[in-house]
Amino acid sequence: MTVALVTGASRGLGRDMALALAAAGSDVVLTYLGSRDKAAAVVAEIEAKGRKAAAIQLDVTDCTSYDAFVAKLGAVLDGLGHARLDYLVNNAGVGIHAAFAETSEAQFDQMVATHLKPAFLLTQKLLPLIRDGGGVVNISTGLARFSLPGYAAYAAMKGGVEVLTRYQAKELGARGIRVNVVAPGAIETDFGGGAVRDNAQINAFIAAQTALGRAGHPDDIGSVVAFLCSPAAKWVNGQRIEVSGGMFL
Repeated sequence: MTVALVTGASRGLGRDMALALAAAGSDVVLTYLGSRDKAAAVVAEIEAKGRKAAAIQLDVTDCTSYDAFVAKLGAVLDGLGHARLDYLVNNAGVGIHAAFAETSEAQFDQMVATHLKPAFLLTQKLLPLIRDGGGVVNISTGLARFSLPGYAAYAAMKGGVEVLTRYQAKELGARGIRVNVVAPGAIETDFGGGAVRDNAQINAFIAAQTALGRAGHPDDIGSVVAFLCSPAAKWVNGQRIEVSGGMFL
């Protein structure tokens, strides 16, 4: 039996990833920032599927908390009956919408701290807990391939994550650890204030630019992550998989 860690899984895409992993037969540890009740609800949903689960609070922007988190994770894994972590999904994140010319240093630094540093430094800290032959999935965005005004800082960080993914795959290959990146398109969640979900005009624009004719749904993403965190993906490594329904082809 495998166990996966999914960061930022109390809501949105992270929640769907956690549920998809559980449906595929994996136990799940999820992290949350402030939504303890929502995280507990996800744990309950996973347990209802017959799998074990636990939630740990983590602010991925606070690198000084990583050592304590790793120690707590080790204890939680032991409590779930696992000696090591099989899969890590670096999902936690927030976005900003600001024109390049108007993006502040504070906003830029927030994007670095939220997206790029955790994918590098948290993964680094977790390496002793990840079993040989395991896997890492980093989460990027379709915006790293196509460009829409207002997302320069966010997309630049995700571009960095995509390059980092290839280096991680190269350097961790000796341990049999596969590292891939999933790049969602525009999804109907509360991300970015829920614009894709709640703004009919934006939703219609996205649908018109997508080959499959609609905006994405949260459950379009989790199954792809679950696939990468499975033996079925044993020869997929160092790859960027865009899950956008064919957006801006």
